[in-house]
Amino acid sequence: MTALFALATSLLWGLADFGGGLLTRRIPALTVVVVSQVLAVLVLGAIVLATGAWTEAGPQLWYAVGAGVVGPAAMLAFYKALALGPMGVVSPLGSLGVIVPVSVGLIVGDRPGLLQFAGIGVAVLGIVLAGGPELRGAPVQRQTVLLTLVAAFGFGSVMALIAEASTTVTGLSLALFVQRVTNVLVGGGALYASVRRGARALPEGGTPVIRAALPALAFVGLADVAANGTYAIAAQQGPVSLAAVLASLYPVVTAVAAFAVLKERLRAIQAAGALLALGGTVLLVAT
Repeated sequence: MTALFALATSLLWGLADFGGGLLTRRIPALTVVVVSQVLAVLVLGAIVLATGAWTEAGPQLWYAVGAGVVGPAAMLAFYKALALGPMGVVSPLGSLGVIVPVSVGLIVGDRPGLLQFAGIGVAVLGIVLAGGPELRGAPVQRQTVLLTLVAAFGFGSVMALIAEASTTVTGLSLALFVQRVTNVLVGGGALYASVRRGARALPEGGTPVIRAALPALAFVGLADVAANGTYAIAAQQGPVSLAAVLASLYPVVTAVAAFAVLKERLRAIQAAGALLALGGTVLLVAT
């Protein structure tokens, strides 16, 4: 079950990233983040009210608040890095965030076998290569690398924090609601600050463009929420290191979606990365 939920996480995150990437071509990135999260909050709020999940409020929700603060900060660092440097460097480095939950899993007692360690190594290498790293070209600014590593640490920290935010399915919906409310507050503050500095909050065409994109924005927000939920369940049911690596296969999903929908050709290094990630997954699941 751990592998199943973790692989579902990678599928959902990969599709959410693909959808978000398409939307940011027409709508400012911060606006995409805030609006998609507001829509997710509305749905999660209804679930919390319907299930009575608020009765499970407790100190563990601070983990959800932490994830809600770290997530938007990591995303902002990631977008800034993409603006400063080549995607072929930023994207693979950003996927290194998997090291955080894997390390947490080892600290709390995960003891993978030899084949599982091999699977983790092969899968992580495949995840990095699936991003299509640029091995040649001009030197990358130190600030770009630093921002990307900050983003990667943030993404990995969100995975570790949300896994600790609840121990029950009902409580998980409350934890995800708290996380998303925090996301909206932090992201909304960042959007307000950027507008004060002269940036645009609305795309060319104004609010009609936002209204037309609401279904896609809702999909991105809800897919991201669902991915956090399936990851939390995977991490609670099995070794965190196994769940984290399998959940982090989402760059492969995004690359395949771009190939299938946009007809973007996979570079040889991306195809090799996808195959390595698949091989690592087989080793992890089979042991």
